[in-house]
Amino acid sequence: MGIQTKKMVHWRLWTALLLPLGLVGLFELVKENRPLMDSWVFHIMAPMEQLWGRLWSVLPLSGLELLAVLVLAGSVFWSVRTAVFAWRDRGGWALFRRLAALAAVWLWLWAGLCWLWNAAYYASPFTQRAGLEAGPCSVEELTAVTAYFAEQAARLSVQVARDQEGHFAENLSDCFQRGTAVYEGLTREFSCLEIRSVQAKPLVFSRLQSILGFTGIYSPFTGEANVNVDAPLCLVPATIAHEMAHQRMVSSELEANFVGIAACATSEDLVFQYSGYLMGLIQLCNALYPVDDSAWLRIAETYFTPQLSTDWRDNNTYWAALSSPVEEAAGRVYDGFLKGNDQELGIRSYGACVDLLVSYFGTLLP
Repeated sequence: MGIQTKKMVHWRLWTALLLPLGLVGLFELVKENRPLMDSWVFHIMAPMEQLWGRLWSVLPLSGLELLAVLVLAGSVFWSVRTAVFAWRDRGGWALFRRLAALAAVWLWLWAGLCWLWNAAYYASPFTQRAGLEAGPCSVEELTAVTAYFAEQAARLSVQVARDQEGHFAENLSDCFQRGTAVYEGLTREFSCLEIRSVQAKPLVFSRLQSILGFTGIYSPFTGEANVNVDAPLCLVPATIAHEMAHQRMVSSELEANFVGIAACATSEDLVFQYSGYLMGLIQLCNALYPVDDSAWLRIAETYFTPQLSTDWRDNNTYWAALSSPVEEAAGRVYDGFLKGNDQELGIRSYGACVDLLVSYFGTLLP
């Protein structure tokens, strides 16, 4: 390799390494500037990702999974080749160049994640944009809203398709197609959620998602809402709505859970209504049972139909069977990721949406 060529390779390599590091450093410097983050997220990042979502929608498979397979397979292949080079002792520069090239790829991915998603954690939250307020609720208020959700879920549980054994059996392909309309009702109330909807996508590696303890994932690199379809089918429609909330820049999990449930409950689709009320009922139960188990048992005895009981049992059985150290480790990693982006409740923020549910749906009670 000539001297001039070697200098060019050096320059390109250091640029590939230092530029993403600079972008990450810049993000850390400006992330607490709320007006700047609002401008970036809502005027640049969101429109860009929504455009990507429309472009990737022509692909029937998840673009995220395709890119993940390519990056992971490429990284493994490159690592093996690098190990072979090291074993053959082909010179320090050649080994460093290969290691640096692989590091540059992952640094660019991290910089992209910072600017294409983590930034949303520092922009104005949905509650502020929507003018919603929710403080701690009383046990009585929590009990009343839980009973309301149980009543609605029970009413709808007999109206959705079921197999001969009574299990939820709606056509999932139809649910994904109809999911693009699930936000029509809620956007009339909260205009900040208005975007051109694109269809969510089922994950091919859904079982892996379940093993890790996740029901879906939003991809900022492709603008796609990706859904785990190995999980209990009765909650898949609500999960579609949850992941589509992230497309609308609802970043925190507590707010995305509330928005997804509210979108289902206010839609005109009975299947999404049922799934949303069921997901909300699970959230409310997790909050009510530890503080007043007798109130929860009374609600279950009063409202649970055989169909609702079947779906409740299917969900509990599925996740109990998959509980493992792998799931716990993945949960700790994600919890650390959320807290690292100033989401103080971490993964427990899934349960914190109860305050929003009680505040919003409490107004519907007589």
